Amino acid sequence: MQGPFKTYCIIGDPIDHSLSPAMHNAAFNYIGLNSTYIAFRVPKGELGVSLDSLRATKISGFNVTIPHKVDIIPYIDELDPSAKVARAVNTVHQIGGSFKGYNTDVQGFIEPLRKRHISMDGMKILLIGSGGAARAIVAALSNEIGISQIIVANRTKKNADELISMASDLGLRADFTSLENIGEHALKSGLIINSTPSWLNDRQSILNYDHISKDSIVYDIVYRPVVTNLIEQAKNAKATVIYGYEMLLAQGAKAFEIWTGINAPVEAMKRALLGHFGEPS
Repeated sequence: MQGPFKTYCIIGDPIDHSLSPAMHNAAFNYIGLNSTYIAFRVPKGELGVSLDSLRATKISGFNVTIPHKVDIIPYIDELDPSAKVARAVNTVHQIGGSFKGYNTDVQGFIEPLRKRHISMDGMKILLIGSGGAARAIVAALSNEIGISQIIVANRTKKNADELISMASDLGLRADFTSLENIGEHALKSGLIINSTPSWLNDRQSILNYDHISKDSIVYDIVYRPVVTNLIEQAKNAKATVIYGYEMLLAQGAKAFEIWTGINAPVEAMKRALLGHFGEPS
């Protein structure tokens, strides 16, 4: 399968760590599409001019990562319902010169939980972080039945309050705690989610194993390294773990399908990801 040459990319800063180029180029190669995917560093103050450049070059589509998932919204011509609910964009498709924004993180986050048939009825959830990814997570959780409470742990209360307000609008009960107090909430939480970037907790785990119950599920959306410090602590506590690469793979497959209209070759994409760090044990 060939066709006209198309270019896709991911924008963000930092961007060197991204595994999206490897994942999507593997998918293009597997299907035989005449397409390529690159990483494009866009510092926070250069978003507008960079998007003008992408329009001028007729980019076919792109992904959006830190720090632009929320700030990009005013530059998008049309928002898919997934982006409207999440109030953040991580995938853009150019159609006839118009940018349509989606949030595939919503589906990407929830899919690994559903594959494990995890019920959240009556569950207390600890969500660490309040950025663009956290918005997608709250949007995904709003579709689940019976969640009793979400505790949002964040460095700044202002950003957490914005996420709490969003959760309330979606019918969820959410409350704030500081990062210093997450241990006491973690022990009472059935699901612990880390949505903070890896560089905020790469020297030590944001939680120690003695604050994690063996009956809890620990979901770290950070995908590099595959076994983060938090995942290691969760394993020490004998808790169930969900790896960040699982969300990366699921959201990437959805983006691929939006751009191409073709079912994503998930196994080929997974092999490209795990080739960088190996299958976790």
